[in-house]
Amino acid sequence: MPLQAGFVGCGNITDTHARAARGAGLGVAAFFGRDPRKAEAMASRFGGRAFARFEDFLAHRPMDLVVIGSPSGLHAEQGIAAAQHGLHVLVEKPIDVTTARGEALVAAAGTAGVKLGVLFQDRLKPDLARLHAFLAGGGLGRVLVASARVKWHRPPEYYAASGWRGTRALDGGAALVNQGIHTVDLLLWLLGPVVEVRALAGTLLHAIEGEDVALALLRFASGALATLEATTVAYPGYPRRVEISGTEGTVVVEGDRVVAADLRAPAPGLVSAGDEGAASAATAVVADETPHRRVIGDFARAIATGGSPACDGREGLRSLAVVEAVYAAAARGGVAVA
Repeated sequence: MPLQAGFVGCGNITDTHARAARGAGLGVAAFFGRDPRKAEAMASRFGGRAFARFEDFLAHRPMDLVVIGSPSGLHAEQGIAAAQHGLHVLVEKPIDVTTARGEALVAAAGTAGVKLGVLFQDRLKPDLARLHAFLAGGGLGRVLVASARVKWHRPPEYYAASGWRGTRALDGGAALVNQGIHTVDLLLWLLGPVVEVRALAGTLLHAIEGEDVALALLRFASGALATLEATTVAYPGYPRRVEISGTEGTVVVEGDRVVAADLRAPAPGLVSAGDEGAASAATAVVADETPHRRVIGDFARAIATGGSPACDGREGLRSLAVVEAVYAAAARGGVAVA
């Protein structure tokens, strides 16, 4: 029998998770959401049972793992409960809204002996995986400077129709911790740890608690410097762009693809056309579940083989720590250590 997955949340992203799990060959066991009607609708579409009580959902068998797509501020609480029931846990980014909660989830998974993964699908996208290997192999020489821009757009109703988006308690902020954190994780994966942060942030357009613009300067342990921009006010929304320059040339990522490589020595096959993720710039709906299917398939293999997922809980904490440092620096108008 294939691994059986349960799903927590039952919003837009859970629809993506369920499609991705089914595409990866997993069984669909159960759904739980704050709105029982949404859980019933998911079960009607994908199969499995819908539960109105979280404890009943966790006790359901057969079920081997849970995929958590609830509001970010619930991730650790729900993940810890799942781990204590012997279930493997794959949680949507970020791991939670504070590193303290995220660390509690990592500890609980370790104590229970279950796998813990965080959905940072960039790590399994073909172009970005090739870029990671290229940089790790010294293809750019010594990396000197990078810039990352997440200039997306979210209309007022994106926040107004939600009880949690843009709130500090359940979203942890807004544009950076929700939309920009994928790119923070990508920078850390490609360039290594950040040791110093300078930042500004503001709520310039939307009626929310969190920021809709965040700007940061990052110093990496390697000595490389980078700029980071994350916003949801840039109408109509543009694909994420990352530029990395080293002693041997420059590589440009747009959306999910390497679109340019100006190098001292040619690197055939590094540049490709097309983009899986450009639509994210203007909408939160994920039409193509392929990247999530890769992550869920990778997580299932980690369970089956006893290996590590592409982004485990400890790795998932790194991007959140940088986000916290950006917020702290912005609040003080100064510098924070990541």
